[in-house]
Amino acid sequence: MTFDELPEFNKDLKTLLKRFRTLNDDLGEVKTILRKKPNERPPFSFRIDNLGIETCVVKVKKIACKALKGRGVNSGLRLVYAHFPADQRIVFIELYHKNDKENEDRQRILNNFK
Repeated sequence: MTFDELPEFNKDLKTLLKRFRTLNDDLGEVKTILRKKPNERPPFSFRIDNLGIETCVVKVKKIACKALKGRGVNSGLRLVYAHFPADQRIVFIELYHKNDKENEDRQRILNNFK
């Protein structure tokens, strides 16, 4: 399984790293879960439908963040990625905190995968 990141994702990550210093390690845990079970979605995730594209886009709602001790998976972080099972590849699209924005940026998804 290979992992790629959109340039916009890297900007999201850089901004959030200022608030959540363990975020690189936390994303490493998500990658480990995705490597172990590449054809299954992680816990607390769902497919984003009604995009009009064939690519499987998944939103993970609960990511454990070590920087938020005692909160566990209730950290409020959201991860959106595209899964290409035939290529054994995952592209990270967006990372945000639920207090910063309500939903994923559908336009970003459509601009990159249509």
